[in-house]
Amino acid sequence: MKQLMIKAFGDASQLGLVEREPAPLATNEIRVKMHFAGVNPVDAKTRAGLGWGAEAIKDQLPWAPGLEMMGTVMELGAEVSIYHLGDRVFGLLGGGGYSEQLVVPANALLRVPRAVSDETAAGLSLAGITAWQGLTEHGALKAGERVLISAAAGGVGHLAVQLAKDLGATVIALASPHNHEFLRSLGADQVLDYREAGQLAALAPVDLLLDLVGGESGLSLLSQVKKEGRVVTVPTNTAEQVIAAAQPLGLNATGMLKHNDNQQLAKLMQMVVEQRLRVEISHVYPLAEGELAHRQIETGHTRGKILLKG
Repeated sequence: MKQLMIKAFGDASQLGLVEREPAPLATNEIRVKMHFAGVNPVDAKTRAGLGWGAEAIKDQLPWAPGLEMMGTVMELGAEVSIYHLGDRVFGLLGGGGYSEQLVVPANALLRVPRAVSDETAAGLSLAGITAWQGLTEHGALKAGERVLISAAAGGVGHLAVQLAKDLGATVIALASPHNHEFLRSLGADQVLDYREAGQLAALAPVDLLLDLVGGESGLSLLSQVKKEGRVVTVPTNTAEQVIAAAQPLGLNATGMLKHNDNQQLAKLMQMVVEQRLRVEISHVYPLAEGELAHRQIETGHTRGKILLKG
């Protein structure tokens, strides 16, 4: 089988297809044929040797990125009874999603509902869980509150806009002008150009900032949060910097790392079935073009999600 791997940290050219023997199957595992794998900023950062992801796998190179996927069951371990051959499955992984085939514990994945497309299922897991946990577990967002979401048209952002609206919040979204109508279609109450300081200066203070950019952007947005308001900053490489700057302003700031939770993921998928949540897929690349997919995600200007096709 073919797998897209890195042998060393570096730029997107480090990604290369290799031929590998399929892994043996334990009794509690399933073998899945990958149809689509999600491409996320954390994949590119880990490939580049940055952040918690790179620290976790630095002694495991060569390594295949890919933290979410969708596919069909092609083989069952002897003790597996919850799936049948051909079942459509999706979910979160510890890596390895950029592969034609994967071997995973049977309870790690969930069934894809009949009404949901392969592409939607592939793009939901990582961004959906990050958005949900950022807004609820870390941000404690309540109905009637005001939330400001940066990079609102991106993978996590466009789902966070919809989830915050579903929770009953007033949603202010930051994005480039060409994404403003898209965000309004997702339910954003107010959409601002993140480059226009005057628009931000006129904004009434918010209860929660969901910072999906970090760095100078995250720092500049702290002034938009009311005193004793909350800040959740998602990029791990600048979280300490943003948190340190927030505390003297009287803000409650935290970073976050998502944790896999299939109950939450099943709830998000049910929202998709009920048409309360939409996953925007902007680009689909063949597995062999993983380098191009990473170069696109690294522009920082991708609407919605990018997928690799198996």
